[in-house]
Amino acid sequence: MNSFEGATAEEGAGPERERFLQPVADGQRVTVMLAAFEGWNDAGEAASDSLRYLNKLWGGKKVASIDADEYYDFQFTRPTVRRNAAGERKIKWPSTRIYKASAPNSNVDVIFVQGTEPSYKWRAYTAELLVHAEALHVDYVVLVGALLADVPHSRPIPVSTSSDDAPLRERMDLEASQYEGPVGIVGVLSEVSLLAGIPTVSLWAAVPHYVAQAPSPKAQLALLHRIEELIQVPLDTHELAEEAEAWERGVDELATEDPEIAAYVRQLEEAKDTADLPEASGESIAREFERYLKRRGQDRG
Repeated sequence: MNSFEGATAEEGAGPERERFLQPVADGQRVTVMLAAFEGWNDAGEAASDSLRYLNKLWGGKKVASIDADEYYDFQFTRPTVRRNAAGERKIKWPSTRIYKASAPNSNVDVIFVQGTEPSYKWRAYTAELLVHAEALHVDYVVLVGALLADVPHSRPIPVSTSSDDAPLRERMDLEASQYEGPVGIVGVLSEVSLLAGIPTVSLWAAVPHYVAQAPSPKAQLALLHRIEELIQVPLDTHELAEEAEAWERGVDELATEDPEIAAYVRQLEEAKDTADLPEASGESIAREFERYLKRRGQDRG
């Protein structure tokens, strides 16, 4: 699992920055591909769970898939046996599934790419994904990942945002990732998308390493808030917010039972608070207020 890729990128953009999606003519729709992969790029399964949540929320319909036999080692990524509603056993094979949904009350269509990081032929695999992107008229790509980090569970989950697309970086006031080292399929797809001329952004949530097991609803929620800001579409995350609060309370209880863990969490909290102090979080307050106003407008609508 990648604990460093994207970690040096700038944390979330504020509301005063340019929109991610360029303004388009009246009636013209914009298509955004959101991609996340289970495995090395997905600490606490926060990235894949965030897209599953959004796909279900918007009623995504499956439009394509990628043949598993070409890209997976089934001794490493094994198929699983499940029972259907009729009680019949059915083998579920690892795969990559592509769904399409329309964001409500907007001109944005979303293509969800959900699957497991492949074992073989990464260049062929990403090229095949780009063929689907072209067929579905994708205008932007957003790659979603999660990494393990020394962050406290009791503070907002950091989400770094970076892009190697120079015009998009300048427009969004972002930075290129300074990471060097091993990469997962998210990093490879980022490069291939840019080579294909599709503006691409990478999002990485920092999951507390001492609670790395899935699910990680607080990191999932942080990623959804960042996606919400990028595509400028309000999301209904009330149910997930309740799960995140329950998760945090549960981790609090576990931490109090172990003095060493409790002391370590306090150390992380102090470091995080000290690092955030110069910003006084005015930008984050403005960001939350803008999100509130958008949701209020959606509720009234």
